[in-house]
Amino acid sequence: MNKSDKDNTTPHKAANYDVEVRRTVPFYDHFYNQTIDLVKSVKPDARIWLDTGCGTGWLVSEAYVHFSHTHFVLVDPSRSMLDEAKTKLATLQQDRIRFLPPVGTQDIELADDTTPDVITAIQCHHYLDVETRRIAAKKCYDMLADGGLYVTFENIHPNTNMGLNIGHERWQNYQRAQGRDEESVQYHRTRFNSEYFPISVSDHLDLLTACGFRDVELLWYSNMQAGFYAIK
Repeated sequence: MNKSDKDNTTPHKAANYDVEVRRTVPFYDHFYNQTIDLVKSVKPDARIWLDTGCGTGWLVSEAYVHFSHTHFVLVDPSRSMLDEAKTKLATLQQDRIRFLPPVGTQDIELADDTTPDVITAIQCHHYLDVETRRIAAKKCYDMLADGGLYVTFENIHPNTNMGLNIGHERWQNYQRAQGRDEESVQYHRTRFNSEYFPISVSDHLDLLTACGFRDVELLWYSNMQAGFYAIK
């Protein structure tokens, strides 16, 4: 995709995102499944759930049926992604769904009466540079209720150059097996550390600890993606 054609920070048009991301990222649906399962265990009675970097609204569409008393707040930097999410969630009970204007996590402003019990950030903060990522993570900590749960999934940086090379090769092979053309596969590799900026698992854990979270854990890890959770 030509950069001028982009309507969000991913390499996929918002209208095609749900299909194309699954051809690009291995185990993508596991990110949502693991998140929902975790919230069921930690915050089954969550009153407010903020999904930042919500994309097309897939996580909320899946979580909605499992949390009948939860109100969902969705936000994304891309207006096109939010438009897709509004369409996807249009048949749900609208007094349980609220959209914020397009904004990145670091700039979210919630009303005084909106204190999330759960905040999720799935595959979005790796687009931020080091300092902005720190601000975004701290913003999530500050917005959460005491005892609240934060869950994030991101592309990650392997610990060694060998691990990085192997990770890229496996990732490219996955995309080829999904039918992506070679130009798209090669372009995807060039985005690493140029259009998105992954950090290591240990750096993620250190960042969340530095933000003040009481409990910080690795939730899920495969190839070059990982999920983390933290409790305030």
